[in-house]
This record gives sequence, structure tokens and C-alpha cells, in this order.
Amino acid sequence: MPDTDRTALLGHHVAFLDALREAGLPVSLAEGLDAARAVTMTGLLDREALRAAYAATVVKRRGHRPLFDELFDLWFPRAIGDGSGERPARRKPRVEVSGGRAAPDEARELRAELAEAIFDGDDAGLRQLAGQAVARFGAIGGSPTGGGTGGRSWSPNAALDAVTPRTLLAGLLRSRPDSDEFSRSLARREFRFRISRFERLVNAEARRRIAEDRGAAETARTVLRPPLDQIDLIGASQAELTALRREIYPLARRLATKKSMKRRRGGRGPLDFRRTIRASLATGGVPMDTRHRPRRPHKPELVVLCDVSSSVASFARFGLLLVYALSEQFSAVRSFAFVDTVEEVTRHFTEADDVADAINRMEQGLSMRLMGGGSNYGRVFTHFDGRFGDAIGPKTTLLVLGDARANYVDPAVATFGDLVGRARHAYWLNPEPRGNWGTGDSAAPAYAEVVAMVECRTLAQLADFVRDLE
Repeated sequence: MPDTDRTALLGHHVAFLDALREAGLPVSLAEGLDAARAVTMTGLLDREALRAAYAATVVKRRGHRPLFDELFDLWFPRAIGDGSGERPARRKPRVEVSGGRAAPDEARELRAELAEAIFDGDDAGLRQLAGQAVARFGAIGGSPTGGGTGGRSWSPNAALDAVTPRTLLAGLLRSRPDSDEFSRSLARREFRFRISRFERLVNAEARRRIAEDRGAAETARTVLRPPLDQIDLIGASQAELTALRREIYPLARRLATKKSMKRRRGGRGPLDFRRTIRASLATGGVPMDTRHRPRRPHKPELVVLCDVSSSVASFARFGLLLVYALSEQFSAVRSFAFVDTVEEVTRHFTEADDVADAINRMEQGLSMRLMGGGSNYGRVFTHFDGRFGDAIGPKTTLLVLGDARANYVDPAVATFGDLVGRARHAYWLNPEPRGNWGTGDSAAPAYAEVVAMVECRTLAQLADFVRDLE
């Protein structure tokens, strides 16, 4: 391989790993070197072998795999240009095609071919039809033909709106001879899976075409990571929280990195008197150059208290996403969930393969009713101090996630202040607008006197919090 090609391939490899890190996947330098060695063993001709080599060396958790695959498809696309290939051979219609909007002949024809591919479970056909759907119906702006993009972009939603694959389900089910309800249920589940597979392929094809015009790095920032920073975390939907998950990992990594950098700052360790005296003999006993003992490194320590009561249900889900992301970035994290009492949930986050698994484990393991009831911050802080007070020490960062709504009971500010005093750093992220602090049963002003309380209603505010840490 010529040196120029080697240089280009190395740059592509480094850019891909940087994109994984930017998306929040913890890829170390050693793992990057392992990936490079694996690539040289598998070669570049077999794309799926290349994907497997990268995944085996840089993906640590099952929950990271979907994001890895999306980024891999951008940096190592399956095709260049139109990429749709020849149209699949028309098969004898066996599926009733019903539903959908009134569509031109071209869309009706593609819907019929799609129904046959879904019915047969033809994945290659689904991929080919996804490319055709985007090419015919997904272009936005510019000219769909001729040289250059002409300002054109690609919309997977436009392609899916033209083909309306979900409306094929009824016809697919009527085309099967299943007589019993169990067989029909299995068929319905399988058809829905294949329709979802086609939708994912359409989205991947649109991203591929956008990346070809804008570049993989730019597409990863604007398409894979949509502008979600202004979503109100208290009212966020489940779909929005799922999308926010991609944004949380880089922030958690940045927070952990910042804490490590702060510990590394400060230069040298304590004076080593014996070595300093010995070195001064060379300068007539004058200690021109002092000697110091190496600084004793200590791992980042974090204690997180997360309110999971009904008043902050959506924010609690966001908080648990943040807790999960932090548990991967900090080497020592203890996590606690509370409503009117507090329980440690650390093991649920360390043992789980992904955040959904972690939250499910936690919901099944908690004795209190998750997302239900009213919070009692005073009782929580008192119980925490009695049961888990030793979790906080001079090397600990304490992070509280909650709205500080104490339900008109004693907020135990003195007890909480004692916990804050024992920690190295303490912060409180409050999802309520600052103007609502102190209204009704809010004890936020009282707590804000002893801890740095920050309004955190959106992802942008969370990013500002991480950026502004001292």
C-alpha cells in the first residue's frame, strides 16, 4: 500500500475513534491501538469483518453498540453515490397492499415490492428498497438530478411518508393462512420487526447520503446528535429521553475528566527533606533545587443522590441516565435513589449492560415505590447520614438531583449542611426554574445557603454547569 494511502487510512481511523469518544464511548489509546492491529488482520475488503474487529476492540457495553453501528456506517459506508444498485426482480404479487395515502404510481409500485420483501423476510431486498425510497422521495431542496448536490439534503421522513410502510401490516397479516391466534400474534410481531428494520435502513441510507455531501464528522454532530439541548427535562417524553441519552455520555466524560485534571493540578508533591539536603551538597549546602515526593494519586470519588418521586418523574429518568453515564466514567461511584427514604442502587448500575437494564433492575430491587409518592428530603438526609454517612469524605464529590420540594416537613438543612461540609465538593442540580425556588413547599433557598444549587432544566444548562466547574 502506498504511503499516501496508509496516511489517509490512519487519519480515517483516528477520526473514527475521535467521533466515538465525542459521542461518549470510552475508547482508550490502548484500545485504539488494538483496533488498528485488528484492522490489519481482517483487511478492508470485508466490511462486516471490519465492523466486528472494531466492535470487539472498542465497544465495552451492549448499550453502546447501536451508537457504534451508526457511527461506523458513517465512516465506512456500504456504498458511494446512488448506491441503490439495480432494482430487484419483480415477484408475483402474493401480498394484499392496502392502506396508505393516495400515491403516484412510482410509490405504489415500491410499496408493492416492499410488501413482498417484508413478507419473505428478504433483508437484502429491504436494504435495496430503502436506497430506492430515499433516492426517489427523500431529496429536499436542490435538483434531484444532474451533477452536484445543488444545496440538496436528504430526509428519511419524506421517504417514509411516501411509502408508509406501517400501513402494510394489515395486508401482510391477511395474506397469511394462520388460523390460530398464537400464530397470528407471532406473525404480527415478526412483520412489525421487519417494518422497523426497513425504517432503520431508510434512516441509515439518508445519513449515508448526507455524510457524502457534508462529511462524516459534520453529519455525526448534526444528524446523529440532534439539537435537543433546549428540551425541558421535567416534561420530556420517553423518545426525547432516549435521544438525550446520546448527549449525556460526552458531558459525563467531560465532568470526570475535569475532576481528574483538577486533582493533577498543583504541581509537585510535599517536600522531600532528605533528598533536598543530599542534592544541596553539590552546591555547597545551598538548596538550589528542592526535591519533592510524588503526589499520591487518588481515584475520582462521586456520591449521587437522585430524587425519583412523582413530582420529577421525567427529570428522574434523565437523572438516572446521568447516574449511569457517570458510573462508567468515574472509577468510584456510589448511587442512591430516594423518595421518602433512601436506598443504595450502585450495584444495579455497575452490573447492568445498558441503562434500560439498570433502571429495570433498580425498579425491581427497590422496596420503595419508584416514581410514586411525595419526597421527604429531611427524612432522606437524616437516614442517609445515619446509614451511609461514611460514603462521604474529604475526597468525595456530592451531587444531588432533585427539585427540593420538601412537602412542608422539616428539611433537615443542618444535617444536609454537615454532609456538604464533609465532602470535597458538593453540587445540587434543580430542574425547576429559579423563579419557583421558595414557592409553595420548596426548600430550595434554604438548601442553597449550604450548597451550590444550579438550575438544570435543559441539556444546555447541564453543559454550562460542567463547563463552569471551578
